[in-house]
Amino acid sequence: MPLEPLENPSSLSARAAGAAKGVPAALFLFASLLAFNVLQTLSLLLLPFSRAAFRAFNRFAANTWWGWCVIGARALNSARIVLTGDDLPMRENSIVIANHQQMPDITFLMHLARDRDRLGDLKWFVKHAIKYVPGVGWGMVFIDCLFVHRNWADDAASIGRTFTRIVSGRVPLWLMSFPEGTRIRPHKLQAAQAYAAERGLEPPRHVLIPRTKGFVASVQGLRGHARSVLDVTIGYETGVPTLWQYVQGFSRVAHLHVRRFPVDSLPESPEALTQWLLDRFREKDRLLEHFYAHGSFPASAGA
Repeated sequence: MPLEPLENPSSLSARAAGAAKGVPAALFLFASLLAFNVLQTLSLLLLPFSRAAFRAFNRFAANTWWGWCVIGARALNSARIVLTGDDLPMRENSIVIANHQQMPDITFLMHLARDRDRLGDLKWFVKHAIKYVPGVGWGMVFIDCLFVHRNWADDAASIGRTFTRIVSGRVPLWLMSFPEGTRIRPHKLQAAQAYAAERGLEPPRHVLIPRTKGFVASVQGLRGHARSVLDVTIGYETGVPTLWQYVQGFSRVAHLHVRRFPVDSLPESPEALTQWLLDRFREKDRLLEHFYAHGSFPASAGA
């Protein structure tokens, strides 16, 4: 079953100390993000003259602001990631898939991206409505994030156009995706287990059954540009934190088990890619079972 939500500290002084750090940090980050939105809007003036300069500025904006998020969490809260699995090369174009439990999944993945010099090159699959949200949503519009309606008929064409721009422009990237499509919750897991039982699949215990069309389109659209698929399994030790708990420093450690698959090693047909992704999530289920039993992921990538 999904890990229980993280409980706040019982001590009033600990909660007060967390708020004392979290409130100023949150206010600074939100205000600075709005300032970056203004600069990103002004960067549209560069487009008639140089798309490369436009992209370079917006990569700088993303790398700087997301960098402040990571550096601040490490400095104020000693936040860190515990990595197991494969060694990852620096600055490699990759498709990144991960299980999704709560918003800090995103922030801990940012730690990994910064350590591999890909923080400013993150391109996220996100809900279409987010593009209208001041701050993060507006900023993502300028860095070629993929806004989806969760309806393949509506999304396929826009995703294809974005991939064409990325490949033709040789844009560096980590394409970030949570194939489950939503954060895991007990009732959603029960629905996934019922779906699996109806179709003769192995019922999941700690993950949902992934949606496969976006992943298949990503591999097919970025083959030759992305060098690898990074399969990241995220585990928390004592409970799944909210974003506010993370900002206050109540959750300082996430375990990330990473497997690297060269894109050239993946199958080519949509059916085979679909099965490949389903196999990865069955493996995630086993990895999380091990994590909850032992408090850590296996040291070796394929264990």
